[in-house]
Amino acid sequence: MSVGLVVAICLVAANLRTTLTGVGTLLPEIERGSGLTSSWGGLLSTLPLLTFAATSPLVDRASHRWGGARLLVASLGVLAVGTVVRSLPSVICLFTGTVILSVAIAFGNVLLPALIRRSVPTRRIQSVSALYVTVMGLMAAVSSGISAPLAHTVPGSWRTALAWGVAFTVAAFLAWLPRMRGDKPPASAGGTRSPVPWRSGLAWQVTFFMGLQSLAFYTAVAWLPSILIDRGTSSTTAGWMLFSYQVVSLAASSLLPLLTRGRHDQRWTAAGASVLVAGGFTVLVAAPALSVVACTLLGLGGGACLVLALTFQSRRAGSSGEAAALAGMAQSIGYLVAAAGPLLLGILHDTTHSWTLPLTVLAALGIATAIAGHGAGRDSHITA
Repeated sequence: MSVGLVVAICLVAANLRTTLTGVGTLLPEIERGSGLTSSWGGLLSTLPLLTFAATSPLVDRASHRWGGARLLVASLGVLAVGTVVRSLPSVICLFTGTVILSVAIAFGNVLLPALIRRSVPTRRIQSVSALYVTVMGLMAAVSSGISAPLAHTVPGSWRTALAWGVAFTVAAFLAWLPRMRGDKPPASAGGTRSPVPWRSGLAWQVTFFMGLQSLAFYTAVAWLPSILIDRGTSSTTAGWMLFSYQVVSLAASSLLPLLTRGRHDQRWTAAGASVLVAGGFTVLVAAPALSVVACTLLGLGGGACLVLALTFQSRRAGSSGEAAALAGMAQSIGYLVAAAGPLLLGILHDTTHSWTLPLTVLAALGIATAIAGHGAGRDSHITA
């Protein structure tokens, strides 16, 4: 495994969240500048997740026909185009560009675990997965932090701030161009495309673990500040709480491989991380004054769960083809579940006028995540 490969993987990881996370901080300005209502603003935020769910099942077939590295390079090119289109002065371009770049990111989300499975030694898969998750999280935090200041300091206001990440896209594109050489599609090499493992119990456990941990993450990012503010926290403090949640999550994703090195059976690791998430939501219900503890538990559990969810998509497959098929299944269903989470939480809050029931439901889903993670963590391979 070369340093160049690791750098190339990290550059792709840097592009998988950068163009998305800045939208939340810029949304009030986008709504004012484009005349969008809050409902349309909510759709703009949810559109990437819905696009991920619709696009992910297509990636395995496409990679079998054209090759993983070639398809990744093409996806990075499409991502650059979508990012630029989104920043053009038109509401139609805003939504069209969002769909285009989301399609490209969906391809990257599925292709990266398969390429890691093919190119990285088995004993290094979790370490490399943790590294790219850390890069993803770091760039997500950076994008969230600098997008609003950029909108106030550069010409073009929020439109320019939406486009700054294209620099990383170009860098990743250039890093992967040389890796297209010798990238033969499985179809041209006489191989057969791995079927989607719909009948595999292990595949469904990986899928549910991916979906439920994604739901917890995207719901926390969307609603945690509002929950804290309604409990008496100032908006500034709530923002810092969300930041601390992301920092703790980054630390957890970085440290997990060191703590679990050499362990192939990760049932209790996945279950324990999920219980931490459930505990974080429980603390928010039972002891709102301990919000720092709640955010710490959510960050520790969430960061570990994300690394494990992505690692399972590589390690529970017997080949890169199976990894692509499993990742497509896990991410298409997973992101559909994740997209429903913030919406359903909002509906529960509007219905009950309280955060108690929504947070209790999230805590219960944390236990369900632990059950799925315990199954997905066993040292075994899927069978279609």
